[in-house]
Amino acid sequence: MAMHNRPLSPHLQVYRMQWTMIYSILNRATGVALSVGALFLTCWLVALGAGFDQFQTVQDFITSYIGRIMLLGWTWSLIYHLCAGIRHIIWDAGAMLELKAAQISGHLVMIASIVITAVIWFCAYYGGSYYGGA
Repeated sequence: MAMHNRPLSPHLQVYRMQWTMIYSILNRATGVALSVGALFLTCWLVALGAGFDQFQTVQDFITSYIGRIMLLGWTWSLIYHLCAGIRHIIWDAGAMLELKAAQISGHLVMIASIVITAVIWFCAYYGGSYYGGA
């Protein structure tokens, strides 16, 4: 069969980047980040079972600046992916499918994920003293 000069399907070069595209890509990226975080959690659990020295090595890394940044990113990825999943459930129900509503819900998911992550980290650092803990 002979190949003819047929037009190719439009790709990213044709489309202007939109917020809904960015949020969709971010949802997939946070899914990958959650998989990497699950491997990190597995390493922590294996070190817990392997003995004190191995656990202390992993714990020292977790409490370092790089480890805390990774945990913060993993926490945000988890919350963003959860909020985006709720957004998709709403879409599956047939609501908020218009372009403007989709853009607003995407912005709300981003804001909610940042706020909820900040609350979680605030409670993790300062929550114990509120209840009279050390």
